[in-house]
Amino acid sequence: MAKFGYHASHEQFKPSQLLQYVQAAYRAGFERVSSSDHFQPWSVRQGESGFAWSWLGAAMQSVPLTFGVVCAPGQRYHPAIIAQAAATLAEMFPKRFWLALGSGQALNEKITGDRWPGKIERNVRLKECADIIRTLWAGKTVTHHGLVRVEEAKLYTRPEVPPLIIGAAITPETAEWLGGWADGLITISHPYKKLKAVVDAFQRGGGKNKPMYLKVQLSYAQDEETALRGAYEQWRTNIFQSPVLANLQNPQQFDAAAQFIKPEDMYEYVRISSETQRHIEWLQQYVELGFEEIYLHNVNKEQQRFIEVFGEQILPVVVSERETALQA
Repeated sequence: MAKFGYHASHEQFKPSQLLQYVQAAYRAGFERVSSSDHFQPWSVRQGESGFAWSWLGAAMQSVPLTFGVVCAPGQRYHPAIIAQAAATLAEMFPKRFWLALGSGQALNEKITGDRWPGKIERNVRLKECADIIRTLWAGKTVTHHGLVRVEEAKLYTRPEVPPLIIGAAITPETAEWLGGWADGLITISHPYKKLKAVVDAFQRGGGKNKPMYLKVQLSYAQDEETALRGAYEQWRTNIFQSPVLANLQNPQQFDAAAQFIKPEDMYEYVRISSETQRHIEWLQQYVELGFEEIYLHNVNKEQQRFIEVFGEQILPVVVSERETALQA
């Protein structure tokens, strides 16, 4: 049965606001929380970028939900530090934390001043980091000399049950590659055909019977014009192809790249509607594709109304109709 979660977008809101929204989501019936992990926002208009790992401890203490975070080890973060941070959360909150790993974006990772590698090299580095993290969680001493370096590292505080390592993929090619080594998949809500291609590639690469998570970009508001305006204002910098998203280096470059995006262009990339039935239909499609956990990111700034309406009018209908279909 699919579980629905709230996505905490650190690029758009202060950590204190996100804490309040997570508490509201819990009261409204959301069962999961996912968190971004940026050093800089996608756009100057978004204007925030709190440190996710500090926030996670407070948020997980405030509500009894399962949390996950998407991060990129290997440049901004040494994999041993990610292993330690994740192990600490998993020890404090058993079986309530998952870790998603991706190859990263220059927007966040290039702040170190190091060379920004190409995609193939970043993937090799990502796999090295995943192996290092798993070995540290197993209690072994790690020395590794590759694209990342580790010298005699041993993790002393470890959870009884290590977190899942979920692979983050946008393209079918990446999804197929990580299907063989990740514990699961997390991707974003592409148009249906492309999303199905990502799912098929993950399963073809070894991900069959592994959990699949989805982050849905949507914009819900009291009327269509407000929903579209909010999506355009906040999210037009985020709709480019993966190579562009990975290589632009600061919010100003993203804003410049988006200057020719038109409001109507947003419909292809964000589920924009003021009609609850339309959102119900979209979510049912994702459930039918096999996603076990679906994280809803309302990309406009009207979070409270979104949380209340989805909690009262949308999620119960999707869950009820899915249960009915399974019993038929």
